[in-house]
Amino acid sequence: MAATQNEKVKIKKTSTKATKKAKGNKTTKGTKNTLVLVESPTKAKTIERYLGKGYVVKASMGHLRDLPKSQFAIDVDNNFEPKYINIRGKGALIKELKKEASKADKVYLASDPDREGEAIAWHLAHIFDIDASSDCRIVFNEITKGAIQAAVKEPHPINIDRVDAQQARRMLDRIVGYKLSPLLWRKVRKGRAGR
Repeated sequence: MAATQNEKVKIKKTSTKATKKAKGNKTTKGTKNTLVLVESPTKAKTIERYLGKGYVVKASMGHLRDLPKSQFAIDVDNNFEPKYINIRGKGALIKELKKEASKADKVYLASDPDREGEAIAWHLAHIFDIDASSDCRIVFNEITKGAIQAAVKEPHPINIDRVDAQQARRMLDRIVGYKLSPLLWRKVRKGRAGR
């Protein structure tokens, strides 16, 4: 039985809607959702604008893990093993960033390109269960569209030598602060002994 003119119009409209919907799904499915973690919220807004669709840029606001303030937290008898904890007061931010990371297909750690930034990336990798030896790290020396777009095309592993350098400095500060400063305060003058 042949379709009436009205039925033909309905079929055509339904077909057009289905095609548009399929195209829409295909576009969404093809778009990668990449989370980029930087240190500064000001940088985050600019970088997100430069990267465009498919990228979400969030700020870690610096370090999220550190040695606890209330303990020495370095096992000197076990190869100077540090005991890191999530920094108090950063729990809500960590929770928010973990939520964003769970929605992402890929996470890039884009903290500053120095020793401290490398350590921040390493701590973020620990928090988000990212393999530090994978291509998870991106760096750029200027906040320009060209530099940002070039950086995401060349991800690389975290530089463990820089991380170790930062950890050595951090642990030396702790050892001096907890072990040597009290001695110097007794011998010299309280509050006068520092690095």
